[in-house]
Amino acid sequence: MKKGQFLIESWVALSILIVGFLGIFSLLSRSLSLNNVVASQYLASNLAAEGIEVVKNLIDANSLQSRPWNQGISAGSYEVSYNSLNLDANGDRFLRLDPDTNVYNYQTGSATAFKRLIEIQNIVADEIKVKSTVTWKSRGGSYSVVLEDYFFNWQQ
Repeated sequence: MKKGQFLIESWVALSILIVGFLGIFSLLSRSLSLNNVVASQYLASNLAAEGIEVVKNLIDANSLQSRPWNQGISAGSYEVSYNSLNLDANGDRFLRLDPDTNVYNYQTGSATAFKRLIEIQNIVADEIKVKSTVTWKSRGGSYSVVLEDYFFNWQQ
């Protein structure tokens, strides 16, 4: 009689342990998955900020070269790389990561999951709105980061 009771108690204890370990493994798996999402969001935020900075650099270059502040910057959708000297029409291309320089661009390196779109809107003659959107797909979900900034002709 005691042998049968011991067997039942063992099965109950083993079942409780298995359920506990499955819960822990499920939690760890979910945590690692969310870690990848957060890392991608961090990277996408920096890529979006870089897109706005490129447009700002183009405006600054115009000012330094005594050109109209918004020369070459008209309303529309564009792609830019970190070293762009002008705005390229949106080609809906994925950014590439150059392994030698660790820089994202459209020419060299391996393709990534990220796409960057720069949208420029003329508000008034001396004001433009720049919106930088980075999108990507990861593990069954579509994600995006959107940043925007306004630039003014402050030297008028």
